[in-house]
Amino acid sequence: MSGGSLRLRLLLAGAVSVLAALALSALGLTLLFERHVERRIEAELRTDLTQVVAGLDRNTDGKIVMTKPAADPRFEQPLSGLYWQVEAEDTRLRSRSLWDAELSLPQDAPPDGAEHRHRIADGPAGEPLIVIERRITLPQRLRNEAVTVAVAIDAGEIDQAARAFRTDLLPYLGLLALFLIGAAYAQVAVGLSPLTAIRDRLSAIRAGKATRLDRSFPREIQPLATEIDALLDARDLQIRQARARAADLAHGLKTPLQVLAGDVERLRARDETPLADEIETLLESMRRHVDRELTRTRMAAGNPDARSDLARTAMQVMKVASRTPEGGRLAWKPALPEGLFARIDPDDLAEALGNLMENAARHARTAIAITARREDGRILLRIIDDGPGIPEAKIDDALKRGVRLDRAGGAAGLGLAIVQDIAEAWDARLTLENTEAGFTACLSLPAA
Repeated sequence: MSGGSLRLRLLLAGAVSVLAALALSALGLTLLFERHVERRIEAELRTDLTQVVAGLDRNTDGKIVMTKPAADPRFEQPLSGLYWQVEAEDTRLRSRSLWDAELSLPQDAPPDGAEHRHRIADGPAGEPLIVIERRITLPQRLRNEAVTVAVAIDAGEIDQAARAFRTDLLPYLGLLALFLIGAAYAQVAVGLSPLTAIRDRLSAIRAGKATRLDRSFPREIQPLATEIDALLDARDLQIRQARARAADLAHGLKTPLQVLAGDVERLRARDETPLADEIETLLESMRRHVDRELTRTRMAAGNPDARSDLARTAMQVMKVASRTPEGGRLAWKPALPEGLFARIDPDDLAEALGNLMENAARHARTAIAITARREDGRILLRIIDDGPGIPEAKIDDALKRGVRLDRAGGAAGLGLAIVQDIAEAWDARLTLENTEAGFTACLSLPAA
C-alpha cells in the first residue's frame, strides 16, 4: 500500500484511534482502580479507628491507656506504614509502629463525632500518609472525656497497587489493540470492496470484456457507478459521431480521387506521361491517407465479442500479397498452427497484416516467413523478411506517421502507422527488430 493509498490512510487513522482510545482507557481504568483502592483503604482505616477507640480505658491512676490493641499486626512493627495516635487533654498515645515520631495533624480539630480525611506529606519514614481523624466523646465510665483519634497508612501502597494493576493490564490492552486493529482492517477491506469491484469492472471494460459497470453497488457508491456509466455512454456517442464525420470526409474524398485517376489516364493518352506520373504519385499518397482514415473509422475497438482465427486470416492475406508483383517473386513460408484465436476484429487484423506483408514484400530479397505462437496469454505473430533490414538507430523513426526510410517507392509512409493505430485500439504491440533470421515485425495480440 502506497503513501497515497486510501486503505492505508483509513488503517492508520483506525490504528491511531484505537491506540488513543486504549491509552485513555488505561488512564481511566487506573484512576478508577486507584480510587477503588483508596476507598477500600479508607474503609479499613475506619475499622482500625473503631478498634482503637474500643481498646481505650483508664488505668488506676485515671489516665487514658490502650488496653486492647488493634488487630492488625503492623501497628506493632516500627515504621510499618500503618499508625494510630490518640490525643486526650493530658495524654498522647501512639502505636508502636510510630516509634518515636508523631502524626502531625492539622490544627483544625473536627467537631465531635465528625471525621476528617487528611494527606500528610512526611510520615515517620518520610512517606506520604493518608489520615482518618475523628474527635469522639468517651462513654461515662471513662468520664465523658473528649479525645482525638487518628489512624494513618502509607499512601505509597495505593501507588504500588496502581503500578501492579497497570503492569497486569498492559498485556491485555496489547492483545485488545491487535484485535481492534485487525477488526479495523477487516472493516476497511469490507468498506472498500465496492471500490475494488469498480476497479475490476473498469479493467474489464478497458480489456473489452465488458461495456458498462452495469451492476448494483452500495447506496454510497451507486451514484459514482451511475456517473461512470453515463460518462462511458457520452464517450461512445462522441466516438460514433467522430467516426461518422471521418467516414463522411473520407468518402467525400473518394469521388474527387476517382476523377483524378481518370484524368491521369487521359493525360497518358495525350502522351503527357511525366505529368501523369507525378499526379499518380500524389494520388496514391492521398488514397493511402483516405484508406487509413477509413480503417480507423471501421475499427471496432472495445467490442467484447471480437475474435479472429489468426491462421485463417493470415493465410487469406498472404494469398493476396503473394499475387502482387512484388510478392509474386518471393517464396512465402507460413508456419501458422491452428487454434490460435486473438481478441481483434478480423477486418482490422487483415488490415494490419496486409500492411506488414506489403512492407516485407517491398524489401525482401527472396523469402518471407510468417510464424505465430501463444505465450503468457498473448499471441506473438512474426513476419520475417530476408531484406537488408533497418539501421538500429532508425527503427523508432520507422513507426512514426508519415516517415519513410525508403524514398524509392510511391508509398506515403503510413503502412506501419496504420498498424500502430490498429494495435493501440486492440491492446496489441508492434515491435521491429533486426534478427539473425532477418528483419522481423512482431505483432503481440491479446489471446481470445
